[in-house]
Amino acid sequence: MSLTEKFSLTQYPYPSQRQIVLGNQRAVATSQPLATLAGMEMFWAGGNAVDAALAMAIALTIVEPTSNGIGGDAFALVWDGKLHGLNASGCSPQNLTLATLAGRNRLPKWGWLPVTVPGAVSAWRTLWSRWGKLPFEQLFAPAIRYAESGFPVSPVTAAAWQRMEKIYLPLQGREFQAFQEVFFPGNRSPKVGEIWRSQAHAETLKAIASTGGESFYQGKLAAQIAQFAADTGGLLTTADLAQHQPIWVEPIATNYRGLTVWELPPNTQGIATLMALNILENYDLSQYPRDSAESYHLQIEAMKLAFADVHRYVADARFMDRSTVELLDRNYGRSRQQLIGDTAIPLAQPGLPQGGTVYLTAADSDLMVSFIQSNYMGFGSGILVPGTGIALQNRAVGFSLESGHPNQLAPGKRPFHTIIPGFLTEGDRPLGAFGVMGGAMQPQGHLQVIVNLADYHLNPQAALDAPRWQFIADNQIWLEPTVAPGIIQGLANRGHQIQISSPTEFGKGQIILRHQGALIAASEPRADGLALAQ
Repeated sequence: MSLTEKFSLTQYPYPSQRQIVLGNQRAVATSQPLATLAGMEMFWAGGNAVDAALAMAIALTIVEPTSNGIGGDAFALVWDGKLHGLNASGCSPQNLTLATLAGRNRLPKWGWLPVTVPGAVSAWRTLWSRWGKLPFEQLFAPAIRYAESGFPVSPVTAAAWQRMEKIYLPLQGREFQAFQEVFFPGNRSPKVGEIWRSQAHAETLKAIASTGGESFYQGKLAAQIAQFAADTGGLLTTADLAQHQPIWVEPIATNYRGLTVWELPPNTQGIATLMALNILENYDLSQYPRDSAESYHLQIEAMKLAFADVHRYVADARFMDRSTVELLDRNYGRSRQQLIGDTAIPLAQPGLPQGGTVYLTAADSDLMVSFIQSNYMGFGSGILVPGTGIALQNRAVGFSLESGHPNQLAPGKRPFHTIIPGFLTEGDRPLGAFGVMGGAMQPQGHLQVIVNLADYHLNPQAALDAPRWQFIADNQIWLEPTVAPGIIQGLANRGHQIQISSPTEFGKGQIILRHQGALIAASEPRADGLALAQ
């Protein structure tokens, strides 16, 4: 029996204001309703799922700037009868060396030092070149309209914007002024329902659209980025931008309860989900209730073991000293499973628990797209190139400064990356795309969604709605307020140090799955999101 035949489309065991959306021709889902509508607009204009996904991604740089932007990175998985992977993350500038950081024991989170080459624009162009049906410029129309005419800021985005006032408004220096003027006019964030607009964003998107992205990497926009860097102490040059190329990669996978779960290979952390699933495969989780301390404990411990390896080995694939084949070996998974007992294993911090990402998905009868895009830590570096709307990411924070580490900082190198799109197949059939945003929460969110679907047969919306946990560091575990008291006590009894945290800390996801002749679309209740199908 197929996975989608095992779950009920009518039962919702967790309180939610949302239900799954069904269609049989096309479906879209994002964390922001206006972006979702941009995707449907492309479908109605005769476009396909790639056109829809790209229009949504471009629109999200405007309507959810707290999580992504024109100056960020992107990754994608696309099914067209076969699964294809695209890594559009940018490298560190050639001038960013260990000597540049002399006297520092870590990279700063804001300013020019953590800025890497932005890859999102190259992802838009590359995916469109291979699969796009509509004119490239047409994909930008909704985003340009939102930027010029303005849009009412939605509740979750407004709350995130307000939280970031204390981070970005105190930043001092000429390099931060344009950013603060654009995103915090009047020295404050926009309120819920307030209209926000940016003509600078609109003009930049027009330039990218009309030049097929060339202006961003080798034209006028590239020159503006490099000149502002030179004027304000940055390291990014026109040569760094011109040398950028996204790369096609072979997705990696593991089989879990008959499902093949796909992720992109390093430099992303998607392999953490697969390693944790290889450990959990050795248990029959279904013997425990989904909402039980036993089930939570085993998932948490598997994730901790996976993170320990990922934090040690994962980097730009060109520099890794362990292969993905070794890390995904089933025997290795079984050996790691032997380390799990009745009490929590103390381990070091897993990577970087910071958020600031959008995930979206689109599907039609021929194509399914899993796409993720981010500036990191919210708005990114806090630097916006004046007159352009290009807020630059701060992905170099993902590097290690540890001598000899495969992820050690070096020029022209991709950093360890948090953002990961996911995909599911069953046999040779595509089931669909899924993703959960939020720094180190992402592989943990992937794991929990897969367990909810495969072990507990929750439908896609219920799988997103279900209460979540997040491993932070050592034995520290965050739980959502909706987690049952018995689970909290049971985990504490096993040595986990529990903190109840806001739902904003547990990611935001979307899913589109095929179900017989239908498409099932679901969007995260922790976001402003919207799923639509037809």
